[in-house]
Amino acid sequence: MSVSHSSRLNKLVREQYVRLPQDGLVQVTYVWIDGSGEGVRCKSRTLDKEPKSIEDVPEWNFDGSSTAQAEGSNSDMFLVPVRMFRDPFCLDPNKLVLCEVLKYNRKPAETNLRHTCKKIMDLVKDSHPWFGMEQEYTLLGINGHPYGWPDNGFPGPQGPYYCGVGADKVYGRDIVESHYKACLYAGVKICGTNAEVMPSQWEFQVGPCEGIEMGDHLWMARFILHRVCEDFGVVATLDPKPMTGNWNGAGCHTNYSTEEMRREGGLKHIEAAIEKLSKRHDYHICVYDPRGGRDNSRRLTGHHETSNIFEFSAGVANRGASIRIPRQVGQDGYGYFEDRRPAANCDPYAVTEAIMRTTVLNETGVETKDYADH
Repeated sequence: MSVSHSSRLNKLVREQYVRLPQDGLVQVTYVWIDGSGEGVRCKSRTLDKEPKSIEDVPEWNFDGSSTAQAEGSNSDMFLVPVRMFRDPFCLDPNKLVLCEVLKYNRKPAETNLRHTCKKIMDLVKDSHPWFGMEQEYTLLGINGHPYGWPDNGFPGPQGPYYCGVGADKVYGRDIVESHYKACLYAGVKICGTNAEVMPSQWEFQVGPCEGIEMGDHLWMARFILHRVCEDFGVVATLDPKPMTGNWNGAGCHTNYSTEEMRREGGLKHIEAAIEKLSKRHDYHICVYDPRGGRDNSRRLTGHHETSNIFEFSAGVANRGASIRIPRQVGQDGYGYFEDRRPAANCDPYAVTEAIMRTTVLNETGVETKDYADH
């Protein structure tokens, strides 16, 4: 197996130091999204007491010229703490802190999509939007080859791997279970996990989360995933189509409802929202991956449980549609629906914001409205 050199270091030796007393001092790891819009970065500092709320964590800064976020001549960027979690790697009382990134002039960095998402979520808060996102990912060796696949060839065809059990059907369960436990410890709202259709591909689910909470918890779950994989010496890729050919791609299916959809008779509100989405398909495709739809064009082919990127469709229990209404929701007459279009490497802030703009704020077309004066 192709694993990193650092993963071969003796982890039992590390445990000896992790559990040393800290005499009231606290290690806080600041986490942020870099200039790629996909990668996460982190660095740590010491506070003289345990922060009880996010307000107790001071702002910090970093060199944006080293993260594709600033020029070297004006490189300082601000880290503004927005949500705090327990640290599953250094343990209590230490913290992980998710941050927004602001430029030198205090304006949001280009990949700080949380800033506008928060504005929209504040506008629509009375609709109480709930989200649950299903994050698919693929485990790779350090050489970029899918973890557990034959070095010179391919595994057997898809079929036995989805929710599979057995050494010949699933690869890397230790990583998956470690990530799950780490998220639970951290306070991330992880709600499940399963092996996916392509071997060495997995999924975890986060939610239900209300409003801006969805993006915060999914980004931290991603950070924890990458950090766990680092310990095991492998790589987790969110590429929407990591293997060409007759293999499933990776999405980030987004389940969504408002309060009126969750009430008796809510199906009519679900259908009304889907009708609005049907008229704004191009806009959503553009924001459902970091490259304006180019990544998703490799995945949304109409095959391998996907819809065609050029066509909008909806149906009950249809995994080949853009929007799936779960069968139970169709029977009950209320609940939620699933948007199956977001790519695995989508920004959850962009996805949830777009859904709210279309279904609650009734925006149309490919342009977005500026609500700064409202």
